Formats: sequence, C-alpha cells, structure tokens
Amino acid sequence: MIGGQAASAVLLAGYDWVMDILVAGGHGQIALRLLKLLAADGHTARGLIRKPEQAADLTAVGAVPVIGDLENDPSLAPYVKGSDAVVFAAGAGPGSGPARKRTVDLGGAIKLADAAMSEGVTRYVMVSSIGAQDPSSAGPTMQPYLEAKAEADAYVIGSGLDCTIVRPGSLTDDPGTGLVTVTRDLGNRGPVPRDDVAAVLAACLVTPTTIGVTFELFAGDTPIPEALKL
Repeated sequence: MIGGQAASAVLLAGYDWVMDILVAGGHGQIALRLLKLLAADGHTARGLIRKPEQAADLTAVGAVPVIGDLENDPSLAPYVKGSDAVVFAAGAGPGSGPARKRTVDLGGAIKLADAAMSEGVTRYVMVSSIGAQDPSSAGPTMQPYLEAKAEADAYVIGSGLDCTIVRPGSLTDDPGTGLVTVTRDLGNRGPVPRDDVAAVLAACLVTPTTIGVTFELFAGDTPIPEALKL
C-alpha cells in the first residue's frame, strides 16, 4: 500500500459521489500515487501518458491509461471530454532545458486549461512549485522552471476555472503520514513526502474550500482535513 492511502480513504469517507478525473503527466511519481488513491476510492482515475509502454503501470494501480501527447497534440479536449475534474501533474523533468519547460510545464498546463474550458470542465488542480512566487530569486538552473510554473499558475488562475494551486516543498520518498503543514503565506522551504502530496491533491478534489486558493505544502503535524480548512 502506498503510504497516504489510508489518509485519503478517511478524507473521502462520507462523500457519496464518484468522479471521472484526468491526471496529466499520469506516469509521474506523484501522479501514480494520486491515481491509485482515486481509483481505490471508486473514482474513474484516468492518466494521460505519452508512451504506450507506461500503460501497464497505470493499470496496476487501478487507473485507466489514456495515450496522448501533452506537449505536441494540438488540443487535449478529446482526453478531457467527459471528465469532472483535471489535475496537472506533468513536468519536463530536471534533465530538460528551458525550451521544454516552456512547452511542458507552461504550455501543457495552458493546453489542459483550454481543453477544460472548451469541454465545460470547471475543476482544475495544479501541482506547482515552491519559489514560483519569485522566480528571479532562483539560480540560473531553476529560474526557467519557476518562470514557467509562475506563468502557468497565473494563466489557470485567470482562466475563471475552479482552480487550486498546490506548491509542494522538496519532494521525498518517505512514507506518508497524513500530517502536513499548509500555508497561504508564500516563500517557505521544507520537505514533504510524495505520498502526502498525492493525498492532499485527492482531498482538494472533494474540498470546495480549496477552490481559488494557492498554498504551499510541507511535512507537518496537522491532519490533512484540518490543514485544508483554508
């Protein structure tokens, strides 16, 4: 069991609806954790992936693989169609150059927002990054990434979608605890397990008070449901 799954089950207990949720970047480490949580809670968890050979990993966690190219497809509307919510969890990765950060971290997020708007899907949860409030303070390696994230966040916020912008701290593979620190005061630093990031994303999808909110996320000592009373 992925750590944090128990926490998500508690969070979603009492909700009697199920959703169709498309997660862009579906083979990423956070995305796979999130898809597993969503599928375990009865939702239709669909992961958008580029490589067909990744499909088995999604199927193994109970998710539905959706083959598509976030970066190069002219529109993501065919994949978004029928969804109740979308999550942007894609990224060009640390080995990529500034150009791909523009086409994936920025362009992909914009393309997903445009597809959501065209298909009448209002709920959008974004995995962003700490430091995106001030990209110019970063070094030359990180600055293009944070600039892409900042512009993507601004586009989604300005789109009119029911969005939540989640800015996790330094990601670790420590087991999730279900205990976090959430703050709307930006500019902090600290670690957070990927398990707990996934659990928070799952919780945001069923927590209307997170709509319209940008927050940073770190390991902490507050249970996720209480931490999301923003």
